[in-house]
Amino acid sequence: MKSLNRAIDRFCQKHRRFGIPRLMVYIVFISAAVYVISMMDQTKTFLSLLGFDAGFIMRGQVWRLVTWIFLPSSNNIFFILLTLYFYFFVGSTLEREWGTPKFTIYYISGMILNIVMGFVMRYGFGLLTYLTPSFLNLSMFFAFAVLFPDHVVSLFFIIPIKVKWLALANLAYFAYSIVNVILLGYMILALLPLVALLNFIIICGDDLLSYLRPYKARSSPQTINYRKAAKKAQRTREDTPYRHKCAVCGRTDIDSPQLEFRYCSRCEGYHCFCIEHINNHIHFQ
Repeated sequence: MKSLNRAIDRFCQKHRRFGIPRLMVYIVFISAAVYVISMMDQTKTFLSLLGFDAGFIMRGQVWRLVTWIFLPSSNNIFFILLTLYFYFFVGSTLEREWGTPKFTIYYISGMILNIVMGFVMRYGFGLLTYLTPSFLNLSMFFAFAVLFPDHVVSLFFIIPIKVKWLALANLAYFAYSIVNVILLGYMILALLPLVALLNFIIICGDDLLSYLRPYKARSSPQTINYRKAAKKAQRTREDTPYRHKCAVCGRTDIDSPQLEFRYCSRCEGYHCFCIEHINNHIHFQ
């Protein structure tokens, strides 16, 4: 997993124009349009034409490979607006943090994993699988929680709560759903959510371990192996040949040598910004 993540980072460094800029803007806009049209559809057939169905896809309805990600998760307009706004914020923040290429790979790989499992369920086990964007959005939220665990959001616009506690609550419900499916005897269905979140494990596994590692270190301190640490630092420099990278736009001193970079004293941690974003960014808390 670690080597695969490094390969993705190297690909993104070499192909900076790869991906879809402002991907979440398009997804949110189309999802809102789908919801409005579905509310006006008296026959209730519009959404049935968009849902994932491996059988219909094999018969030529290939648009279903994509359109299932725009399906609304509820009929409640307040819940829809809240959900779309939240995932727009999460997705846009991840794109600023990772850059457009890596965020596009993250989202598209999540789609592909869901689609593959849908076909496996249908033709490998004879089970009709109705895909929803829930697991895809959940993987995106987990990535945000790992990168910004102490970011505070207002639950229902009233209750302030840190993202990491929301992530733990979602994880508990996620685990409960898997256990419940297993107890009902549908063992194979438990693989669907696990595989659907594989992109999170691949790309964010190291970040998750680095977040958990300080707690482990305090409980069982170990002697530092300086030779091993030096080799690791050298590998890191080889993987990231630049010295400075803007945490907002992703530009580095390699691709923009004329650009000035600064470090923000108000952000928690050590975060670099270009001169255009040093005074125009969301502070890391």
